[in-house]
Amino acid sequence: MHDVRFAAVDDRFRSLLADGRETGAALTIWYDGRIVVDVVGGERSPGRPWLPETLVGVYSVGKPVAALCLLVLVDRGRLDLDDPVAEHWPGFCTPATVRQVLTHTAGLPAFPAPRPAEAVADWDLLCADLAAADPEWAPGSVAGEHAWTYGHLVGELVRRVDGRTPGRFLAEEIAGPWRLDLGFGLSAADQRRCAELRYGDPAWPDRVAGEPGSLRHRAVSNPAGGLDLAVLNSPLWRGSQVPAVNLHATATGLARLYAGLLAGGTLDGAHLIGPELVAEATRVQYDGDDLVLGRRARWTLGMQWEEDGSWGMGGLGGSSAWADPGRGYAFAYATSHLADHDRVDDLVDVLHDCL
Repeated sequence: MHDVRFAAVDDRFRSLLADGRETGAALTIWYDGRIVVDVVGGERSPGRPWLPETLVGVYSVGKPVAALCLLVLVDRGRLDLDDPVAEHWPGFCTPATVRQVLTHTAGLPAFPAPRPAEAVADWDLLCADLAAADPEWAPGSVAGEHAWTYGHLVGELVRRVDGRTPGRFLAEEIAGPWRLDLGFGLSAADQRRCAELRYGDPAWPDRVAGEPGSLRHRAVSNPAGGLDLAVLNSPLWRGSQVPAVNLHATATGLARLYAGLLAGGTLDGAHLIGPELVAEATRVQYDGDDLVLGRRARWTLGMQWEEDGSWGMGGLGGSSAWADPGRGYAFAYATSHLADHDRVDDLVDVLHDCL
């Protein structure tokens, strides 16, 4: 599906593949109430072309999706943003609120006990680790991206309040009504649609993990295996629910999600959350140093807010999805080629020229 006005974006996407900066990816852009760019290219695995229905792991691009599950329950009055987490999760020791969990200020950016890769399949173990942990800072005082822990904190709140796992809640309450092709904890059939992640840069895992012993390293390296292709491309990883980092999605599904938020929480007649909560969820809740990212960050309820007023999330490896309310578009790029975000930067420069 192509709009001639945006042909230059399509051309730039093709050039990324032609010059080897990309090996397999999908790009979808929603503008003025419709999809104007919807393109795939490259291979999902050697010898197998990337198809419109190819799913790929998008790392932190899934964090806003996990947050949206919880926000749907807030919208329905099942909990409030300023409730203490322990009110809904008995035995949770950190005096953090739901809002602080959503804004990465709860003080639990890393799982406290070292766990092997197999632990990604043990939801109860990892949630128990978090419930018993001492926070790294006073909740609300500073932010540090809850890199691996975010999905278990948000997802366990969903499960405690609603009874369903975050993956089932997402499928039944969000992906179904909004017709989004994405999920946590894939079935065997959906796993067969997955692209194999690969290193675009062999140094990538060490670079993104940070210095051994640092807060960042602890935040992204436990449980083990989250940067290891043998784990990332395994049925264990794809079938487990690690909502902070293992959403598997199509670019079209991600763009539709942001189009729905851009439209005030209703898409194709299906209401998820009200416009007031969309406004609250997309405003800056924290603006300051992020101890894990090592830079200034502006956190909304689940997303990063940028200088130009856009809000969304990028993931390790180069996938990214967001909405730009000022320019009126939703953008999603999903890649299996784990490298930096320069590909998205190039595409956005061309897109803005087209607009």
